[in-house]
Amino acid sequence: YCSFAGNVTYGSADALREAARAVPGDRLLVETDSPYLSPKPLRGRRNEPANVVHTVAGLAAARGEDAAELGERTAANARAAFGLQ
Repeated sequence: YCSFAGNVTYGSADALREAARAVPGDRLLVETDSPYLSPKPLRGRRNEPANVVHTVAGLAAARGEDAAELGERTAANARAAFGLQ
């Protein structure tokens, strides 16, 4: 598994977005890294778990995917990776 935080949404994060495109969809995770690395448009503020939706949207855009579908997939990946119900 490979996980991405809010910094993947930063304008200067081309290498991170390139890496995100290379990760197979069934191995992709998303995290907040709270209280750091708030995603754009919340950069500079304290990060929190609710902000992960912005990271998912940024990843989806970078991968050319639908954000809602990517959110569902990464949630399923997290359940599989961590043995969650």
